[in-house]
Amino acid sequence: MDASNTEITRAPDRVSFAEAFRFWLKLGFISFGGPTGQIAIMHQELVERRRWISEGRFLHALNYCMVLPGPEAQQLATYIGWLMHRTWGGVVAGGLFVLPSVFILIALTWVYLAYGSVPLIAGMFYGIKPAVTAIVLAAAHRIGSRALRHPALWAVAAVAFVAIFAFRLPFPAIVIAAGVVGHFGGRFAPAVFATGSGHGSSKTGFGPCLIDDSTPTPEHARFSWAKLWGYLAAGVALWSLGIGALCAVFGWPGTLTQMGWFFTKAALLTFGGAYAVLPYVYQGGVEQYQWLTAAQMIDGLALGETTPGPLIMVVAFAGFVGAWTGELFGPESQALAGVAGAVVATYFTFLPSFIFIFMGAPFVETTHGNIKFTAPLTGITAAVVGVIVNLAVFFAYHVLWPRGFDGPFEWISALIGAAAFAAMFRYKAGIMSVVGAAALAGLVVTLARSFL
Repeated sequence: MDASNTEITRAPDRVSFAEAFRFWLKLGFISFGGPTGQIAIMHQELVERRRWISEGRFLHALNYCMVLPGPEAQQLATYIGWLMHRTWGGVVAGGLFVLPSVFILIALTWVYLAYGSVPLIAGMFYGIKPAVTAIVLAAAHRIGSRALRHPALWAVAAVAFVAIFAFRLPFPAIVIAAGVVGHFGGRFAPAVFATGSGHGSSKTGFGPCLIDDSTPTPEHARFSWAKLWGYLAAGVALWSLGIGALCAVFGWPGTLTQMGWFFTKAALLTFGGAYAVLPYVYQGGVEQYQWLTAAQMIDGLALGETTPGPLIMVVAFAGFVGAWTGELFGPESQALAGVAGAVVATYFTFLPSFIFIFMGAPFVETTHGNIKFTAPLTGITAAVVGVIVNLAVFFAYHVLWPRGFDGPFEWISALIGAAAFAAMFRYKAGIMSVVGAAALAGLVVTLARSFL
């Protein structure tokens, strides 16, 4: 319904904490579709339907979340929850955005590890893997079509691809270099690097909102140095408590301790959304620590795509698999170890997201689009496009030549992947539909082979 055609003359009544709690809980179970879909759901529910926040304030908050490392949709929920109901409102909004997917993903990962060799499960994943490759390639196209609006940005993406593909440079180094390029690009070529934060502008209003464009900043949302240092101290304390406990029990070289440290770095260095974290998790989890295999990484992304919540929840899968296969608590307690690994990965990945919001949002409430903030994001986003293309190449190699280039080419997987890409690119099919159809195709192929 077009709200602009209705007689809406007054803002909604004050939203109670309990009502907001129910909404954020519901959102945690319906937030499918990756960050773009999740942001669209929040816009429809909060801006258009409920009118809790105006489109201008919504986009302003989103632009800040785009600048941050980590999952922008989860951070946006945290921001709006904080703006409405103080710190606990942000904790509840951001926490409930994640918790349902944590529990669901833990259960699915356990099924995957315990019964993954069963023909039914194996057949489904045979079809899902090429679909995941197509999903990553489609993500690169989607992000690139929005971000690469100038030849200079295409060059940044190309250099990033070569850096990680040919020279195996670590992902954090590429991100930092791209941010520096964006910083200086914003100073010397602002017309090129001013496009990073654009999500469109506010169009026709949907009626008066509880938090409108002209609504004064609430007292709790006003910037003060005391609040900033207080939130920083709380974040450092929570992180130190977690990493200190792990170190005391398992030692610094212990797997769970190293997971805490690794996923902290992932949370701080993975700019550019959910797909940007995947190359970093691959480099660390597969190559450096060997917590999981390349094939398992692809399967983890498939599970992440089919569950609600942020796609970055693939870190919980990596933590579960690493702790399970490492038998941290003995061979009889692999499931318990897996849960511990998933919890550690989730805690250290998302803790910085909350602190970033609580520390920075009061300052952001006093600012509007500033190229000093958006230009580094533009450079980083361009680099992320190249990195995601590298990830698609990596997935394609392991799916189409599972035994290496010396082995046979999986032409059926290639057909499933091509069909999945065409479905998303040409016919705009949803990820859930594509993954479901691919799983069915893989199951049919596997069963047909068993009878031949």
